[in-house]
Amino acid sequence: MKRLVLLLWCTGLAAQTAGVRNQRTTPGDVAAGAKTFRSHCAACHGLNGEGGRGPNLGAGVFYHGDSDADLLKNISDGIAGTEMPGLFYSPDRVWQVIAYIRSLNEASRAGMQGNARAGEQLYRAKGCAKCHRIGGEGGGMGPDLSEIGKTRSAAHLRQAVVDPNADVRQRYWVVSLTRPDGKRYSGFLMNEDTYTVQFIGFQGELHSMSKRDVKQYKVEKTSKMPSFRSALAGKELDDLVAYLASLRPRGGSQ
Repeated sequence: MKRLVLLLWCTGLAAQTAGVRNQRTTPGDVAAGAKTFRSHCAACHGLNGEGGRGPNLGAGVFYHGDSDADLLKNISDGIAGTEMPGLFYSPDRVWQVIAYIRSLNEASRAGMQGNARAGEQLYRAKGCAKCHRIGGEGGGMGPDLSEIGKTRSAAHLRQAVVDPNADVRQRYWVVSLTRPDGKRYSGFLMNEDTYTVQFIGFQGELHSMSKRDVKQYKVEKTSKMPSFRSALAGKELDDLVAYLASLRPRGGSQ
């Protein structure tokens, strides 16, 4: 019964707010929205909306509707077929979250520089495709970048290029171990427990080993990607970031 009441309330809310603009946009509303966002949304969308488990919200590109009413519905109801749950708060509090997200969008647009076409040429010239894949083309050692602009902000992408060690996800922690016979192995950690470790070698081979059969073992939480801080001039870095930020799914609301 409670679920039915909640469904009817949310359906009524969507009908009432279609075409309505957010009225909770004062600096105080933005600050309050930031607090709610960081306590309930940041775990998936990043502390500053830069993306993570959930999409990047800072860029201002929303694939399930980009009007204020669309955002109110998606945040309140959740999005079917995705991991996005509903945030059951009063409309005023959700409007404050939307005001905060809009403030991130304005900051992202103001900070975006560079030429995406020139950045694409740099991507190829600097050998990025040896480790990264876009649209099925390239290597598999690094993350697939096909839709990276959807899930990461421009600021996060810039940091990843100049300081790869700043944010290394567990999928890219490096295992190094030596067997009693002296044979050495290394690769990206997949899983480990008290007794075993599983990892993918740098050539794509899968390993599963018992720790009792390992002589030396360590896990490094640093990135295999080199920093391009000194390899790119200022404008070149802007261009490369612009190209990466442009990599998004086809279609969707702009």
